[in-house]
Amino acid sequence: MTIKYLDDDFTDMFLKGLAGLSPDGERDLRYRGRELARNSAVGRMIVFSGLRSQEYTYLLVCEVPLLPSRRSAVPVSFPVPSGVTKGTKYRESWIDYDSLAELNSYIALDRAAATFGSSWRPPARWGEPLFVTDADQRGGHVNGVRVQWSSLGPDERRRLVAPEGGSMLLSVWSQGRPFTGWSTVFARASDRIRERYEPRFPHVNPHRLRHTMAMATMARLMRGWYEQAARQVRDTDDDAALAHYLRTQEPLLILRDLLGHTSSLTTEAYLHRLDVLRLFTSLYRRVGREYGLLDEEAELELETEFDNEPAVV
Repeated sequence: MTIKYLDDDFTDMFLKGLAGLSPDGERDLRYRGRELARNSAVGRMIVFSGLRSQEYTYLLVCEVPLLPSRRSAVPVSFPVPSGVTKGTKYRESWIDYDSLAELNSYIALDRAAATFGSSWRPPARWGEPLFVTDADQRGGHVNGVRVQWSSLGPDERRRLVAPEGGSMLLSVWSQGRPFTGWSTVFARASDRIRERYEPRFPHVNPHRLRHTMAMATMARLMRGWYEQAARQVRDTDDDAALAHYLRTQEPLLILRDLLGHTSSLTTEAYLHRLDVLRLFTSLYRRVGREYGLLDEEAELELETEFDNEPAVV
């Protein structure tokens, strides 16, 4: 069975929907949703980083990378702490500059307003509150004892109370309490788009966004987009290490590392289930048209190559 993902136009439509916008970018006056800055920022982060549901749901605000001092076409490294990864194995993904800028803006403005002075405490059924002081990107004092964030699992992370008040999780409600209901947010956004704008729009669950990132990244890797961006970075720049990695590694190995797969064989099988044939066909046509290499005769020849392929449902 082919696993579904969002094409570029549907991805754009979905991200605008999370922000309360119509497909043309105008404010949807019929929509009365709340927490639009949070939903938009975190949604973009997921689409462009490929984090799993548990990874972004229980990510701490202090674990989000800082915005680089200058804008770059090379992605920004996004460490994923072992306490929330599959198999508790540390890995690094990446995120584009614009998505990280929106995420940092949410943290500095809307999230700060929601958590400052909040009296939130975890409910008793979760266990005792874990009060944080002296927090930095790697760890902090929890109830007076220094701990590394990477050692904390989801159950402990949702009980962390920030020094200024509210939850330590990245995503919070307006009162500063932790927010974890992303499946509901995505389902409502996709339902709204389907009902108001695009009847063909699919149901979006958290893992569909991870598949979307995988396919979009593979397309860019195959086109050499990241490699071209990396060649523009000088060795003295902050992102020189990532630029070197992008110039020297095979696309399949890069995607393997981003997705956190142990073996490239897993990544190959994963791509096969994502219908990578459709990706390569679309990519061939796009590049051919851009460079004037695809004519009607070539288009017809291409179609005959796929005549016997089973239809993708």
